[in-house]
Amino acid sequence: MQREFDLPSLDFCSLDTKCPYLPDRQMRLYYRYIPKATKELASKLIQRGWRRFGHSYFHPICHGCNECKSLRIDVANFKPTRSQRRAIKKNRQTRILIQKPSLKLKYVELFDRFHRFKAQKSGWDYWKIDLETYYNEFVVGAHDFGKEVLYFHEDRLIGVDLIDILEDGISSIYFFYDPDYQHLSLGIYSLLVQIDLAAQLGLPWIYLGYWVDGCPSFAYKLQFRPYQLLDGFPPVDEEPFWEPQ
Repeated sequence: MQREFDLPSLDFCSLDTKCPYLPDRQMRLYYRYIPKATKELASKLIQRGWRRFGHSYFHPICHGCNECKSLRIDVANFKPTRSQRRAIKKNRQTRILIQKPSLKLKYVELFDRFHRFKAQKSGWDYWKIDLETYYNEFVVGAHDFGKEVLYFHEDRLIGVDLIDILEDGISSIYFFYDPDYQHLSLGIYSLLVQIDLAAQLGLPWIYLGYWVDGCPSFAYKLQFRPYQLLDGFPPVDEEPFWEPQ
């Protein structure tokens, strides 16, 4: 097994900032910058609650707070709900393309439109992004395991899903879509596509990032049952304990 420190890395942490999940809390993130991460190492880190943007792997280290629980979906035992089956029907004409992550101006413009929409509808902090930032967050670091899943209505790009296909599952990185097509329930549908892809590849898990009790933006994650939760962030040389829910 690739040891955690066999590859060059740089460790650092962020300063305290406003928590995006619980408004009365402060957030601090611990980062490990690993420019040459292997699929094996990435898998070990994601299994233990880390997330990836670009070359950086990270997890929260917030003082006095342990509300972020890693969540993964049990692919083999997943059964779609009625509303999830409706999302599949809505997207019978949606075309999907999976490829290596790339940088295009239309991706950045779609990302910006999505965040303006979410800021108005759901009160998100507006995240303005440019080509360089998009490249550093969503293109580099993908190596041979990162993919972008593109969603099209006829010839129009309506959604972009960034994922990692790892040794034991798919890690959801980020999804954004065209607000004009919100009626297609693309957020739900994109996750159903991930589950179907994992099943085809024989991968048992979808790593869905963090769940925070009381955060409305994460409520949808509990609709994808059965799932497991991980408390904490064990080191690579220790086995993580995921508790079935």
